[in-house]
Order: sequence, then C-alpha cells, then structure tokens
Amino acid sequence: MTTPAFDLGLTGQRALVTGAGRGIGLAVTEGLLAAGARVVAGTRNRTEALDDLVERGAELTVVEVDLSTPDGPGALVAAAADLHGGIDVLVNNVGAVRPRVDGFLATTDADWDWTFTINVMAAVRATRSALPHLIATGDGRIVTVSSVNARLPDPLVIDYSAAKAALSSFCKALSKQVGPQGVRVNSVSPGPVETSLWKGSGGVAETVGAGLGLDPGAVAEAAAAQAVTHRFTLPSEVADLVVFLAGRRSGNVTGADFPVDGGMTDTL
Repeated sequence: MTTPAFDLGLTGQRALVTGAGRGIGLAVTEGLLAAGARVVAGTRNRTEALDDLVERGAELTVVEVDLSTPDGPGALVAAAADLHGGIDVLVNNVGAVRPRVDGFLATTDADWDWTFTINVMAAVRATRSALPHLIATGDGRIVTVSSVNARLPDPLVIDYSAAKAALSSFCKALSKQVGPQGVRVNSVSPGPVETSLWKGSGGVAETVGAGLGLDPGAVAEAAAAQAVTHRFTLPSEVADLVVFLAGRRSGNVTGADFPVDGGMTDTL
C-alpha cells in the first residue's frame, strides 16, 4: 500500500475489524487498508469482496468466526495478535437488527438475548480480549459502531435501541477508565445506511413492509425522509469517520459519539 496524501497515522498499524464481510465493516476495512494499515477482518462467512481484496495484494487476513458465541471474539483477537504481534486498533462493528413488527409483547426473552449478544456482548468480549494489547502500545484506539437508535428509541426496534444505548454507554464509561493508560475510545452512530441490512432480502425495509402491509421501497423512502438530507448514508461515509478516529490524527478525541445520520437527530 502507498502512503496516502493525507497521512492519518495508520501506516503499518495493526487493525482488527469485526463484522467485516459487508456493509459498513467492509467499507471500514477498505478504508483502513487505503490508509496503510494491516487489517484482520473478522466475519462469520468469507465474502467475495474480502477475497477480492486479498487477491489484489492487500495486507488483509480474513478470519471466519461466530462472534455471537462466548469464545468467538476472544478467538478472533488472539488470531489477530498472534499474526501481527499485537493490536493497535479495534473496530467493533458487528451488529444486527430484527424489526419487532408484532410489538413489545411478542418480543421474547430469546429475542432480547440474541439482540444484546450480537450488539453488546460481542463488542464487550472483543474489547476485553483486545484491551491488554491496546494498552501495551501506549497509543491504542477503539472505535465502535453504535446506532442513531441509541438516541432515538423506536418501538419497531425496541430491543435493538436498548442494546445500542447500552453499547454507547459502555464506550463512554470505558473511555474514562482507559484514557490515562493511553487508549482512546470513541463511537459512531449511523442512521439508516445503504446496506443489505436495510435494503437487502430479509432486511429492515422488507421485514417492516411485510409486517405492516407496505411496499419495502416506501418503507425505505419514509426512513430516508426523516433525515434533513432526505437520503440514506453511504457505508463509505461512515467508514471515513471511523478510519479518522482509528488514526493518530484524531489526537485527543476520546469518549465521544458521532452521529452520521443526515441530521435525523434534532437535539444538541
């Protein structure tokens, strides 16, 4: 990789990205590679996009792992640390949502457990395993992808909203503990993003549309209309901010959460 014209301080840095196979995670992986980082991409299933990056000679290693299991995040961190001798950057990106079109009373304990496991505990476990490596560098960085729903709870995603609020709170609290040890912790909270999670088969638009008798396209248009820009955010637009926060050029920024939602959040 060539050094970018605007050096983010990521050249040669050892980065780990969870949920890297598609969407935001893939865009973050591409952005980190372009900035000169060496990346380990954690994904449940290998994707053609990741394999294409490897085939083009990117400094990328793909690790297949189920991050919803208790041991999965730790195994991924161990693989990354063994490969590169440590970790400088952790990007907690993995997450998922299942719209609750039948309402709160139809949302079971198993639903809540699933949502908190993939959206909160995967990040908690990956962070717990990676933190000793990040502290050892004296300049570690953690960037976590949360959601606008942490600030804008929605009954259609009631468990997801609660989980993302917990995730954002976890990041803020952790930043206070590990800042003196040289580790900066920040989060990014996207609104609706142009990914398969929203617009793909079985995605939010299709699921909500089927449950409420609406066209999926109309569901997506209504979501986009909530932003003052009247459009979905692109994965690359989220990734650009994540990569900046992952780099040394973000300096003294820690304990912060950054909405990337086209102005959907209308409070200070």
